[in-house]
Amino acid sequence: MSNGQWYPPEWPDRIRALAAGELTAATPRRAATVMLLRDRAGAGGGTVVHMLRRSASMAFAGGAYAYPGGGVDPRDDDRLIGWAGPSLESWARRLGVGTVTEAQAIVCAAVRETYEEAGVLLAGPAADTVVGDVTGADWEADREALVARELSFAEFLDRRGLVLRSDLLGAWARWITPEFEPRRYDTWFFVAALPDGQRTRNVSTEADRTVWISPGEAADGYDRGELLMMPPTVSTLRTLRPYGTAAEALGAADSQDLAPVLAQARLEGDALVLSWPGHDEFTKHIPGADPAREQASGAGGGAG
Repeated sequence: MSNGQWYPPEWPDRIRALAAGELTAATPRRAATVMLLRDRAGAGGGTVVHMLRRSASMAFAGGAYAYPGGGVDPRDDDRLIGWAGPSLESWARRLGVGTVTEAQAIVCAAVRETYEEAGVLLAGPAADTVVGDVTGADWEADREALVARELSFAEFLDRRGLVLRSDLLGAWARWITPEFEPRRYDTWFFVAALPDGQRTRNVSTEADRTVWISPGEAADGYDRGELLMMPPTVSTLRTLRPYGTAAEALGAADSQDLAPVLAQARLEGDALVLSWPGHDEFTKHIPGADPAREQASGAGGGAG
């Protein structure tokens, strides 16, 4: 295959059904994902990003590399939590949402999912501190309770006497799952630096591998067809490539464009054209074909 784009073979039929009015688009669920960075030691330096490889058995994007992330827990905006960093009002403006509770929920999702899937917690007992080692048995019990939704993130922070360090995050991009997907997400991408004293762990139930890899190496692996990824992952890797340190990337977050990116599909005769505005490299021309040929051509080369 020419690249590592993830492309489900059922998309052509779903796109045609949507165009014919036979498919109702699902409402996107709010979500957040975090590009966790650290500076690479040794010769050459540069930054590396923490990535998960989704288990091959996963129904959605099995085998694809992604970042820790997931959907907003409805309880993430139930009540105000201990907060450090930019105000909720400023976060609402930056994220393009109408209320401070929405902003809190999205940032909470980013921090909670990073803890759930990578074992890294962007919180501390005070506004200028971050917790250290969180690998003990008691921390693990709380992490598992969060994963099982037996414990809300607000309850977790209160129990531990912690405040969320929103200043350790920077909003980077926003992508919305195409209208023809049965499960849709309105996802905010954040950048963050690995806190001193903490380390990532492969604790995600949805991943079979984790790696620290430079954004450039990951993007090159995609271009060679060696690493399977979806367009938002590839796009954000490319935009991270110029930054030599995690601090530089975090400092550049406020200048990133958060205009939502939503795939568009159109029919040209029997053929389909699938595109992401502003991201021409992911444009996919899908000729009219029998299902077997579409599946064979689509499995390795479209966009996800």
